[in-house]
Formats: sequence, structure tokens, C-alpha cells
Amino acid sequence: MKYIGSTNEYFEVVTISKENCYLLKEVGNERLSLLWFNTDNNVLVIDAVQYTFNKNQIICTTEFHNIKPVQIQGLQLLRFNRPFYCISNHDSEVGCKGILYFGSSNLPIINLTNKDADILETAWKMLCIEMESRDNLQLEMLQMMLKRILILCTRVYKSQENFDQLEHNNDTVVRAFNFLVEQHFREKHTVSEYAKLLNKSPKTLANLFKKISHRTPLELIKNRRMLEARRLLSYTNEPISEIGYQIGFNDIQSFSRFFKKNEGSSPSEFREMHLSENKPSL
Repeated sequence: MKYIGSTNEYFEVVTISKENCYLLKEVGNERLSLLWFNTDNNVLVIDAVQYTFNKNQIICTTEFHNIKPVQIQGLQLLRFNRPFYCISNHDSEVGCKGILYFGSSNLPIINLTNKDADILETAWKMLCIEMESRDNLQLEMLQMMLKRILILCTRVYKSQENFDQLEHNNDTVVRAFNFLVEQHFREKHTVSEYAKLLNKSPKTLANLFKKISHRTPLELIKNRRMLEARRLLSYTNEPISEIGYQIGFNDIQSFSRFFKKNEGSSPSEFREMHLSENKPSL
């Protein structure tokens, strides 16, 4: 089911099976997706990393994620664009920026309890009913239903990741850090640079992340650069030196050392391995 508005608003709800799993690979400008798995043993390769997702797990992806379905048992897909619902504009209410979306150095995986799943199922049914409506209130109603689903997922994920241990202002700082890394990871590579943008000290950021994560702020910056490197090596033909330059390295040697230290293989070895895995069998 799709909704397309008069000013390019796009919203889609679809059940995905092995027959139509090719829809997961579709790329649309400014589109965000939510995948709710309602079966076990769903295997996806996302940005060259293989994941297995089980019943009542949810992931949130952006247009920048490259998704390859390997084994699909069944899931629900919700997809929308920014003209339909802008995460940045609604951040103060929904709290998604840097948590569900745009904290892309780590793929958010939400684990629903049975109670959470029951609540989400009710909201999803109401959403599907509203998709059938055809009146001048439909857009507003669909936006409200989407917001409700995003709030539920945000609450579950924040609790799961121990964000409830932070005061509200500190929660906002963590989310702002994630969002700034997404914007500036190509040219800003130190915690002090982001601390300055946030008017905080590097030590304050380190202490905040210590409460909610086993990763330091510096590791999150590094992971975002590695994610971009893997994407470019896997899905483009750009020279390795150019890829290194795009994520902030002035020479191929320093990029190769950085990549091998974090991936265990050189950029050329990684690219060759990925290409061989994707060659069609004869």
C-alpha cells in the first residue's frame, strides 16, 4: 500500500516475503525505512556485513544503507521520505535523530518484548486501515500513526541501550553527537572537534558514553569512517586512493593502515573478496 501526496510525500507499507524481497534493494532519494521481522532466520547483508534477524526484531535504515536479501522468511516494511515526515524537524518530540536514524556507525537493532510487539501490532493495524482512507485528513492521520510507531521504537531502543540512565539534557547531547558525526565524519576525526561544536569537554563526552555504551566517542567516529570505506569499496568502482581521500586520508598508505587495523584485511583484499562473493555462479 502506498501513499503519494500532492507535494511529493511518499509513504509505503508492505509485507515482504521471499517472492518480493527485491523491494528491500530499492533505493529512493531521502527515504527512510523500518523493517519489522515477524519470523525467525531472516538473513540480510547490509553494507557488506551479514546479519540474521529473528521474530520481533526491528531495524531502521536510511537511503545510504545498501541491503542485499539472502534469506527472507517474512517481515513488514515501512518506508517514507522526508517530505512526508522529517526526522530532523520532529526530533524534539520523537527523539529519533542519532538513535533510530543517522547514527549509522552502528545499525540500530531493536528487540521487542511480547508486550511491545502487541502494542506495535495494534498501531500497525490502525495504520493499514488508515492507508485505505481517501480524504483530506489522510496525510495528517498517517503522519500521526507513523509518529506513534517511531515513538514506541525509540522508547524501546533507549531503554535497551540504557539511555534511561542519562538525564534528558545529556540524552540530547549524545544524540547530537551522533548526528554531528554523520554530518562531519569525512573532515572531523577527533573527539575534541565534536566537543567544541557541542560546547562540551572531551572528558564530558567520554563520561556520558561510558554510561550507555561500551564504545567510546572516538570509536564511534572511527566506526563511521570504516562504514563509509566498506560501502565505497563494496558498491563503487572508485580508486582506493580516492576512497581514502573521501574519508579524510591524504595518502593511500595511511588509509590502508587504518583499514587493515580495523577490518583485518587491506582495502584491495576486502574489495576483491566482496567482488568474488557477488559473482554470479555459472
